[in-house]
Amino acid sequence: MTDLAFTKASEKRAAGRDLWFAGGIVAILSIFFLPVPAILIDLGLALSIALSVLILMVALWIQRPLDFSAFPTILLVATMLRLSLNIATTRLILSHGAEGTTAAGYIISGFSNLVMSGDFVIGLIVFVILITVNFLVITKGATRIAEVGARFTLDSIPGKQMAIDADLSAGLIDDKEAQSRRRELEEESSFFGSMDGASKFVRGDAIAGMIILAVNVFGGIIIGVTRHSLSLSSAADVFIKLSVGDGLVSQIPALIVSLAAGLLVSKGGTRGSAEKAVFGQLGNYPPALFVAAMLMFMLSLVPGLPFLPFAILGSAMAFLARLIPKRRAEETARALEAGRQKEAARVVETQESVKESLRTVEIELVMGKHLAPRLLVVQGELASRVSKMRRKFAMLYGFVVPEIKVSDSLAIPPKSYQIKIHGTVVASSEMRIGDLLVVIGDGPRPDVPYDEGTDPAFGMKAIWVSESFKAELRREGFKAIDNGSTVLTHLSEVIRNNLAQLLSYKDMRSLLDRLDPEYKKLIEDICPAQITYSGLQSVLKLLLAERVSIRNLHLILEAIAEIAPHARRAEQVVEHVRLRMSQQICGDLTEDGVLKLLRLGNRWDLAFHKALKRDQKGEILELDFDPKLMDEFAAEASTAIRRQMDEGHQFALITTPEARPYVRMIIERMFAKLPVLSHLEVARGVDIRPLGAIS
Repeated sequence: MTDLAFTKASEKRAAGRDLWFAGGIVAILSIFFLPVPAILIDLGLALSIALSVLILMVALWIQRPLDFSAFPTILLVATMLRLSLNIATTRLILSHGAEGTTAAGYIISGFSNLVMSGDFVIGLIVFVILITVNFLVITKGATRIAEVGARFTLDSIPGKQMAIDADLSAGLIDDKEAQSRRRELEEESSFFGSMDGASKFVRGDAIAGMIILAVNVFGGIIIGVTRHSLSLSSAADVFIKLSVGDGLVSQIPALIVSLAAGLLVSKGGTRGSAEKAVFGQLGNYPPALFVAAMLMFMLSLVPGLPFLPFAILGSAMAFLARLIPKRRAEETARALEAGRQKEAARVVETQESVKESLRTVEIELVMGKHLAPRLLVVQGELASRVSKMRRKFAMLYGFVVPEIKVSDSLAIPPKSYQIKIHGTVVASSEMRIGDLLVVIGDGPRPDVPYDEGTDPAFGMKAIWVSESFKAELRREGFKAIDNGSTVLTHLSEVIRNNLAQLLSYKDMRSLLDRLDPEYKKLIEDICPAQITYSGLQSVLKLLLAERVSIRNLHLILEAIAEIAPHARRAEQVVEHVRLRMSQQICGDLTEDGVLKLLRLGNRWDLAFHKALKRDQKGEILELDFDPKLMDEFAAEASTAIRRQMDEGHQFALITTPEARPYVRMIIERMFAKLPVLSHLEVARGVDIRPLGAIS
């Protein structure tokens, strides 16, 4: 009930405004024909001046021209008001001018005395100057700007409409935003078209002012001499003062409205109020202010020119040139601080949201309450080292591993840490805070007090030594590792062992988007016709699982395009890709230009060949290996491989192409980092050094 009453009241007020506006227009039209007393003339002239000042102030403060789209209508009303008052004052001047200078009201009399100082010649000169400024300078320029603005606005409508349709089709904006932009475009075209015509009102008003002045002067003199028996000089004095006063009262509001029209159409595409646009752009170049200040100081020293005005202006410009950069720096600092606070608030809000609690972090390093202060006290250094680690992985393996979150927790032992992948703990260890780790393996021990331990990254024998013996360790040739390096080395090894899990679908699409246009066309040809995007991701994951870099992604895509029409399983595709990437694989495994290989041996090659079950087409289905035989192979392989590792060799295990995936599947359980190659993957020209065989 209340809303209905409010709606009715609003409708009544709107109807009342319509009636008042219509009544005002009728009143203006009635002035053309009906005699008006002098007191109402004074009220009308004051209203004309007030309306013109209001129009100018609104034109100064609007943010954009369309915010004052009613200007052409207001300009027409203001022009009609001035012309009707001109006719009314002309009627009074010609009918009662012989009674004195107050015959047409006190405002005209006051302006004539104020501007002319009792001499109508001065008034005529001032009036001519005002007409010249208004007609030849302001009105003509505003008219030209309005014409050009209307022409270019109308010409640009099709292009702007196409841009709106393109943004809508691309999903950058919704239907509501598109409708709003189209409506704004229509309003803009209508506004500039109306301004082109409205500028003619201003120009016509100036011409009408000159004609009305001439009619008042000559008509008044004739009437004063012939009807009121005044002398020619007396009639000229009275009627010229009244006519010039009337012209000044009319031309001052006309000049103000012309200035408002000029400001409005010259605003163009500039947003913000006029003072912000003008002072903001004039003061945007402090060096220009410095040059202007120097010129003012030079002019102040020129003989014959006054010193004080130029010196004051030069000092003010120099002061502004020094002040503006400081203010700008302060505003930038405040904006940055506000942005940081907003971002911090957003992060806090995000962290506290329910959705954030459901999101798992890809890589997280969690430290106990005693270890965290030790490493996080130089958090900037830790963050820098983590960033370098991510860059290194990007260079080695061809994709950027996810952000690594470093945090502390009271839920784990105070001196330990955990490494999580997708929220699951995959590695953990306990540190000796403040001690140094020395990896010794089966080598000699240093001649200092130590405690036995294990290297958390590689599982090798190590010792913990107090940090006070760091110099002794260096003299004896041992490499001591601090707590931070130990943790980061372990983190790096864990990431390397889980590269396949860290390559997300989003990361793969990001890699594909960075390819050259030719390879994007290749992807369009094979995906999804021959291989799906998820299948492509599986191929990349299988390569990374064996620590094969995908940095040469274009070569991988070419190899996939070759085999995809003939093989559907990702494992088959990977084997073909490895053959095409043999040069890279062997190059990454060589040491001093030599590729060291440990053969499987004839016995085990034959055993694996017999255990491979094939279908009628000859394709391998599965590996049917006797469990006892598999245990025997694992024992012999472990002994032979560990022997080579103890001797410090970097090598690969080599076998037949058919058995390679299955040998790798068995070997990775014992030696995750040991690469397994097939005979076909040994690139031509590689220097090979056999290390022996397992059997």
